[in-house]
Amino acid sequence: MIKVLIADDIPELTKRFSNILKQDPEINVIECVHSGKDAVKKCLDLHPDVILMDVEMETRTAGLIATEKILEQYPEGKIVILTVYEDDETVFTAFMLGVTDYIVKNSMPEDIITCIKDAYFGCSPIRPVIARKIRREFQRVKKSEDSFLYCLHLVTQLTQTEIDVLELMSRGYTRMQICEMRCVELSTVKTQIRNILKKFKCSSMNEVIYQIKEQQIFEYIRNISGGLNRGGNFEK
Repeated sequence: MIKVLIADDIPELTKRFSNILKQDPEINVIECVHSGKDAVKKCLDLHPDVILMDVEMETRTAGLIATEKILEQYPEGKIVILTVYEDDETVFTAFMLGVTDYIVKNSMPEDIITCIKDAYFGCSPIRPVIARKIRREFQRVKKSEDSFLYCLHLVTQLTQTEIDVLELMSRGYTRMQICEMRCVELSTVKTQIRNILKKFKCSSMNEVIYQIKEQQIFEYIRNISGGLNRGGNFEK
């Protein structure tokens, strides 16, 4: 007998899913809860074989948070995520947390039953639609990482003086203010800016500053151990 716990904040839906699953003599719905917090508590108390978990309950990500907590303490549990929309990022996050499968709430009764059984027997397929979602999300993450690493690489090509000028400009200081702060001539700052533009292959400092802020480069530099040395390169 497959013991199932259902977690959904809408009582009418938990009743619907319960009635669907009870049609199969091999499935026993042992509990219905209406929050992620209760899902965690009941899972650890009752040890269901499969948990049918809504994503949005007391908060938009309550089901995902509950999933993470449950699998940390009860890794043998099989969790099937319930969702209204097949959002790529949500599905990807759920699989990263370790869910077994996901199903849309308005799925046909026979599909819901099959999904529960597949999860229990460890044969949930990576359906083409899931594979596409995971692939798209990996591509999105990879593109973001590539942009960050490329921007970071460009910064490491700057001298320390150029980095200082870039950081001041990213904080909103004008060229004249930078001249006064650094006690240098305007022509010196202009030369440093030209060098920055050449290394970033940009036509204006606004483009460079946008990249720096978009990728949060200086926040990263401030957080890493050692920061930047005098030569403008990251310390090993």
